[in-house]
Amino acid sequence: MRCWSRLSTGVLAALICLSSGALSAQSVCRNDEVLVTGPEPKARFTVEIADDAGERALGLMNRPEMPRSHGMLFIYEQPQPVSFWMANTLIPLDMIFLDQRGVVTRVHDEAVPLDRTPIEGGDAVFAVLEINGGLAEALGIRPGDHLRHPAFGPEAADPCLTE
Repeated sequence: MRCWSRLSTGVLAALICLSSGALSAQSVCRNDEVLVTGPEPKARFTVEIADDAGERALGLMNRPEMPRSHGMLFIYEQPQPVSFWMANTLIPLDMIFLDQRGVVTRVHDEAVPLDRTPIEGGDAVFAVLEINGGLAEALGIRPGDHLRHPAFGPEAADPCLTE
């Protein structure tokens, strides 16, 4: 279910509201979807996957817009130090850095379009979720939250449910 809420800046943003009942009904994770959870469900995003060097290098560059409930999930072969920048990226983004268990380790809010300043993610990053700038704060996404997606496997902090 989608809910509309005004951000403090007056910009209308689509916030995805989830109830506990809707989450428990989910039986299988989908590769094109992530669920962000914390002490309570926070958001569901439709995602594109960037899981090879070419896809990760291109990322969300040269796109003039992205739907509010969409994002890109960058997945690495193993945990490693990562750094992002916004060269050729036209929209502000939030970057959510995750460890191998899908635990949020860092959130970088409102990365500036076209900025070449490196954005460090940490030393043991396994995945990064990029969403529209301002949504992480609006949805209360913070370190310690979890991302549910098949990439994190059965040892995930919030593993995918099986049939």
